[in-house]
Amino acid sequence: MCCDETFKVTSCVASWPGSVHDSRIFRQSALCAQFENGQHDGLLLGDSGYPCRRFLMTPFLNPSTPAETAFNDALCRTRVLIEQTFGVLKKRFQALHHEILTEPPQAAVFVVACVVLHNIGMERGDILQNDDGNLRPVDGDGMMGQIHGRNDGIAMRQHTVTNFF
Repeated sequence: MCCDETFKVTSCVASWPGSVHDSRIFRQSALCAQFENGQHDGLLLGDSGYPCRRFLMTPFLNPSTPAETAFNDALCRTRVLIEQTFGVLKKRFQALHHEILTEPPQAAVFVVACVVLHNIGMERGDILQNDDGNLRPVDGDGMMGQIHGRNDGIAMRQHTVTNFF
């Protein structure tokens, strides 16, 4: 799943078993293909289990400068939104706390239905909101158009550290 700063789920893939690693699911997803094809103009944040890509920022495994450490801190503070979104979903739909006792295709439908209802709830404002004022969407500086290629995530991450940290 991916979410925005308001805990709204923007992408959900529920068709894989729980034992499959998140990075594999993402690599095979339509969202990944869309980013690779330039259909989205933005960035995703991932943990260290994902590869650093032009459109997918991950933390430095061994930060060597104060700027890299600050980048990691900012990424982790922002990435916590997805964990909070999972918490909101589980609070709203108690069945998500446990194994869904149905066939996998039906369980996937159930999970997606919960996500849709969650998003409706978020749009209506009937569950908790992110009102701390600290997280705002950041306007890009055109860098996405300047860095091309599948494995240019390291250059993109370094550009972000150099210019913002």
